[in-house]
Amino acid sequence: MMDSSKSKDSSNSGREDSNTDNNEDEKAELCPGFKDADAFVKYGLGAVLSATKASASLPQAGDEFDFYRSFPGFQEFCETQGDKLLHCMSQIMQHHGCRSHMRDRNKLTGLEERFDLVVDSNDVILERVGILLDDADGVNRGQQPVMPAGYQPPKIVVSSWNRKGSSSSSRSGTFKLLHAKNIMRPQLKFKEKVDNSNTPFIPKIFIKPNAIKSLPSYFTNKQIRKERPEDLDVPAALADFIHQQRTQEHVEDMFAHPYKYELDHLTVAENLLSKPEPQMYKPITETKCSYIETLEDLVALNEKLCKLSEFAVDLEHHSYRSFLGLTCLMQISTRDEDFIIDTLELRSEMYILNEAFTDPAIVKVFHGADSDIEWLQRDFGLYVVNLFDTHQASRALNLARHSLDHLLKHFCKVDSDKRYQLADWRIRPLADEMVQYARTDTHYLLYIYDCVRAQLLDFNYGQPGLLQSVWNKSKDISLKKYVKPIYTEESYLELQRKQKRSFNTQQLTAFRLLFAWRDKLGRQEDESTGFVLPTHMMIKISEELPKEPQGIIACCNPVPPLVRQQVNELHLLVQEAREMPLLKAEIAAQKKKGLTPIKKPEVTLFGPHDTSRVSESDLPHFSADELPVKQGVLFSDDEHKMDVDVQKTSGLTAEAKITLFEELETKIDEESLSVGQMKARRIIESFENPFRMYLPSNDVHISKNAKFDPSSKIFEISKRWKLMSIEQQQKELESKRKAREEAKEHVKKVAEERKKAKQSYQESLQNVATVRQQAAEYAKGEAKKRERPASEVGESTPKPSKKLMKSAEQPQKTEPPPQDTFKPFNYNQSDMKVFAGNKAKDNTQFDPNRQNQDSKKRKTPKGQKSNFGPGNRSMSYLTGKSERGFRHNWPKR
Repeated sequence: MMDSSKSKDSSNSGREDSNTDNNEDEKAELCPGFKDADAFVKYGLGAVLSATKASASLPQAGDEFDFYRSFPGFQEFCETQGDKLLHCMSQIMQHHGCRSHMRDRNKLTGLEERFDLVVDSNDVILERVGILLDDADGVNRGQQPVMPAGYQPPKIVVSSWNRKGSSSSSRSGTFKLLHAKNIMRPQLKFKEKVDNSNTPFIPKIFIKPNAIKSLPSYFTNKQIRKERPEDLDVPAALADFIHQQRTQEHVEDMFAHPYKYELDHLTVAENLLSKPEPQMYKPITETKCSYIETLEDLVALNEKLCKLSEFAVDLEHHSYRSFLGLTCLMQISTRDEDFIIDTLELRSEMYILNEAFTDPAIVKVFHGADSDIEWLQRDFGLYVVNLFDTHQASRALNLARHSLDHLLKHFCKVDSDKRYQLADWRIRPLADEMVQYARTDTHYLLYIYDCVRAQLLDFNYGQPGLLQSVWNKSKDISLKKYVKPIYTEESYLELQRKQKRSFNTQQLTAFRLLFAWRDKLGRQEDESTGFVLPTHMMIKISEELPKEPQGIIACCNPVPPLVRQQVNELHLLVQEAREMPLLKAEIAAQKKKGLTPIKKPEVTLFGPHDTSRVSESDLPHFSADELPVKQGVLFSDDEHKMDVDVQKTSGLTAEAKITLFEELETKIDEESLSVGQMKARRIIESFENPFRMYLPSNDVHISKNAKFDPSSKIFEISKRWKLMSIEQQQKELESKRKAREEAKEHVKKVAEERKKAKQSYQESLQNVATVRQQAAEYAKGEAKKRERPASEVGESTPKPSKKLMKSAEQPQKTEPPPQDTFKPFNYNQSDMKVFAGNKAKDNTQFDPNRQNQDSKKRKTPKGQKSNFGPGNRSMSYLTGKSERGFRHNWPKR
């Protein structure tokens, strides 16, 4: 603001000089002292630069400014200059109608208030500058749209996609989105209910005019479904399939294009490939326009069209409040008249126009007919034969743009008004402006058709090749078939890839469930998925995973009506997604998909092992355990012997194989050649390339005769390899057989040895007396010995080996005593020193069975037991060195 005030003062000071220099100039000046805006801008820029330099030379804020501030003269100068600047800024604000109380502010909050005033004033001034610049460019923001009677204008959507290119001649800058809130749904008036079922689309045609190949019987019988009352509640496609299974009737070409045969055999007339003379269109104000909304008018229109050689067609479509979409209007223009057809009213009778639309002698001119062809099939059962698409002609001519708006401006010098391009065409009655817009799309199209044909011939130097290519591309568009959107369990993945979002398992589950809910509800209510739940709102809910229904409402702004009604069901779906285990989506996808085949790049120069053009993401990830292996084969004859599943090795790029001895397919002409001719041919080929012998060719090195000639080296080598492989296999089989036989023999030997050992052990046990028998024999011997006179103490006991032998022999000679005279043996009368064994050697380690030294030296009376002997303990043997097999020291008597 300070700089602008300075520039104004400097301009006033230099006004007298400029007047004296330009006294001879009598032309009108922009402002006193300046010829035009350029002179004023140049002078003002110089003043701003000088002010900027002067401000840069002032003391900087900080210690330097505080030092100068200490001088009274500098302080007084700053205050006076500051008041002047504030006064100038206040005047500028007053001029623009802003608040201007820059002075007399509170010392504590004055600086902040002044700063806010400056910011607000700058916003107002810059906004006015922008408005003035738009006015200078011819853009008028104050223009109001023309709206039909009885409807309020909606809010203007201002963004880059609905703004025209700014030019000096254009006045309207944006498109207007016209829609109706309280309109009755036209689907309710349709005689045939809209089929939103999740089944394929079946053509609606039942009469085929201009047919070369007759229509199948399936389509000719229109009452086929009325004869099956049990299938009335089943979708049409499913009912037809059920009927086929019941009656075992096979209907051919149910889903084929009905006019495919006629289009394949269509030939373009010679007059259509010659250069035409463009026929000028009539002014749109002088052309009659007829509104067709009754069956009688439609039949009369069809009779008029059948008498013509060409006519132009266009459609107006609505897709927001319908799942599949609705064709709301059809525009047809001839050289002399325009027709507007209310297709919502005549939806079930539009098939009448097939007589004119399928006539190969009549040219139907469309612009961008890709979607129009599908809409005609879906809603009316109409098909087009002999189509010319001006969009394809524009692309062949390499024009700057290919839109109809550009063609109208290029050929007809007409600026089309696209304000109603996004209007709701279900509105009835149509406003005059909407009818005018619809007429413009087809009124000039026949003249554009003549112009582009002439330019296509001129562009190709009079040759019809380029024009013929446009006719062929238009015919391909006519062959397009409408495909109904089918929901599958993986349909959500395509939408998720387009959004380029990374979800975890919970978010991906929520996205899948919401996608399925949106598709199901849209089919039931006949609403588009964008109306039920827009995609960006669905992604927001999937990312946030709200815990409460209010959170779902908070993710949607504005809230769709069906979401508000079904918020509890959506909450249950989100809760179900939150119960999933939390994993990364990539890991879950790998677990689900497993091994995926390599995506082959579409490159002509590509080898099976060349991965330089393949991204790492396209390569499969194998672990060491899951890596499929397919063994290579030496000869191609052995391929049928491999047991490896081919599907498990689909991840391999190529299989290893030696094809040197493979029997290749020879050409037919080589079989007819003689041996001399083949030799001559090989000699000639060797002269063509001396290095051919080193190349892996198919014809030079190996011939078919050499393979079967026993005297040739190739035959010998191939047979040797085959014999070696056979011998090796036989050797392996023999070695395996021998190993199995040896293992069986070894098992037999071991079994026999075990059997013999068991028998010998049982035999040895027969001659051995038990412990009880030995004890009984010993007791009898002791009783006999006591009857004898007492022996001396120094006498030694008999050897235990002889006693054992006698005791072992006695059970064989003597019979066991009878059981009634048996008496239990009294162990108190026996000497238990027999079981004591030798004395254990002294050991430094602690032994619980070891007696004290004093107890060993203590002598016991004769016939009295020792309390410290081992006999008082258990009958178990002592721990220590085993005395089995040695001579025992039996106790003395």
